[in-house]
Amino acid sequence: MIKIMRLSETPKSELFARDARLADVGAAVTEIINNVRERGDAALLEYCERFDGGAPDKLEVGPAELDAAVKAVEPELLVVLERAAANIRAFHEAQVRRGFALTQPDGSVVGQKVTAIERVGIYVPGGTAAYPSTVLMDCIPAKIAGCAEIVMVTPAKNGAVSPAILAAAKLAGVDRVFKVGGAQAVAALAYGTESVPRVDKIVGPGNAFVAEAKKQVFGRVAIDMIAGPSEILIVADAETNPAFAAADLLSQAEHDKMASAVLITDSDALAAAVAREVDRQLETLPRREIAAASIENNGKIIVCGNLEQAMDLANELAPEHLEICTDRPFDWLGKVKNAGSVFLGRSCPEALGDYFAGPNHTLPTSGTARFSSPLSVDDFVKKTQFTYYSDAAFAAAAPDVARFARAEGLDAHARSAEIRLEEGAK
Repeated sequence: MIKIMRLSETPKSELFARDARLADVGAAVTEIINNVRERGDAALLEYCERFDGGAPDKLEVGPAELDAAVKAVEPELLVVLERAAANIRAFHEAQVRRGFALTQPDGSVVGQKVTAIERVGIYVPGGTAAYPSTVLMDCIPAKIAGCAEIVMVTPAKNGAVSPAILAAAKLAGVDRVFKVGGAQAVAALAYGTESVPRVDKIVGPGNAFVAEAKKQVFGRVAIDMIAGPSEILIVADAETNPAFAAADLLSQAEHDKMASAVLITDSDALAAAVAREVDRQLETLPRREIAAASIENNGKIIVCGNLEQAMDLANELAPEHLEICTDRPFDWLGKVKNAGSVFLGRSCPEALGDYFAGPNHTLPTSGTARFSSPLSVDDFVKKTQFTYYSDAAFAAAAPDVARFARAEGLDAHARSAEIRLEEGAK
């Protein structure tokens, strides 16, 4: 049964405790990365044979295979993918950042231009489950940003990729798709092989090997974030339906044995009812073993004195997903300081955000919502500053520049300003 704790009686170290033990994969990942750097496609094909049950005839998915995948997906699912894509596109189009220029009365101009990253790599998991939703969430913002080339990698079980993933890739406008996953795929994107092009940034979630590989290649390429196990935190009052709350907790618990599912409430009755519902609903879940382990490892219900305390605790936990289950959820939105994505009201399960509503589902985990943000169009652009001064504007500013430079002990900086003031200087 899920643990029930009282805020007033439990040390914070226990409230915040989370079993997120990950295998130490650093050395293994380093070996994989070096092998791919040295041997390219040959190493990738060997890893496909070793980890995915067989190497594909070709690493790259061809146009005919993409078209066949679209036809293989049931029409009803294809319609849902198109509707979700439209919602995701509409949300992310509102994020587009514009450049600016500030012109001063003396004729000087300073500004910033926004440029799309040229080539990005999208990692899409395909291990215990296939995630066409991740394809849409990660590729559509890149397309909106204007990236010239979007390269997707995903594991291929026995040499084949899920048709739903390929259909989503075609729908999202992915330019190239490769049948390779794991740390080896990250290495291929970072360094390039005979088939896989080197990219400028890698985004997308993955297992411990993928996360470690992204960490190791950072600096060679940019990355979005180091994603940990998924998590949900529900703040709920006494009127919340316990079956709904339990279902939402389990929706994250089924992701991973290390996933975290937490409910904070001011109602003892709700806490007990949700605990019973979690046990009842677990019995019928196809991924029961994974969800049960998650609940055992990291599931908890915390009973506090009031919802103000609940929100304070939520901000300290800084969850990936935060549900606020009250009749007036917008009254509490302003109190949210740390959360990846917030779901407001009783009819807004986190699963709505995973698939359909439009806001991104690639989110900061493990408390990193204290300082980081969901994946967005901003992740696929870079900002460049520019400055222009006329001769007269620079002449007025040069003495200040020189004085500042000498205060820092940088005489050459000062001289580079003063030399332009010398008589006859051009």
